[in-house]
Amino acid sequence: MAKKLFAALSDTTLFLQEWLANPQRTGAVAPSSPRLAAAMARWLPSDPKSFVLELGPGTGAVTEALLKRGLREDRLVAIEKNPKLAQLLRERFPSAQIITGDAWHLDALLRERLEPIESVGAVISSLPLLNFSPAEAEALEEKIRAVLEHDGKWVQFSYHLGNRRPHGTSRFQRLASNIIWLNIPPARVNVYQK
Repeated sequence: MAKKLFAALSDTTLFLQEWLANPQRTGAVAPSSPRLAAAMARWLPSDPKSFVLELGPGTGAVTEALLKRGLREDRLVAIEKNPKLAQLLRERFPSAQIITGDAWHLDALLRERLEPIESVGAVISSLPLLNFSPAEAEALEEKIRAVLEHDGKWVQFSYHLGNRRPHGTSRFQRLASNIIWLNIPPARVNVYQK
């Protein structure tokens, strides 16, 4: 128990340091709570062979929930822009494919793998979309749409609790939208499908 508490405090400290260094890039002041992570992880693809693409995994709170929910670690591909956080993820999840890079280049990053990844069953995103312009959000939407399998899901959380659709989601059908109150701060999880 003490080891878990120390790890959580260490993750929160690292997250806060990275946020203070660059709030635009990090987007959150603390890692996702277990409840938020579990709410996102429940949307894994039904096919256990499908890849899952995680965008902006930070310290791995949602990553851990995805694996706990049954995702095979070797089917996880995560893109993290922050090199310190990406290295931490590589140490914690050695069988996952952790890419240091920009999510807006996800198509090229997936193609450049030793074994290129053509499609994914789900995109799980913790990116701070509200920090980006409508044009940037729409560009990301196009890339996500292109990489998702036919019935793939895009799970995106936001600290904006209103139910208005965020920029960059207009070409998706919204399947679910729930507020997770037990998170700091509370967050809304939206689930979209092609």
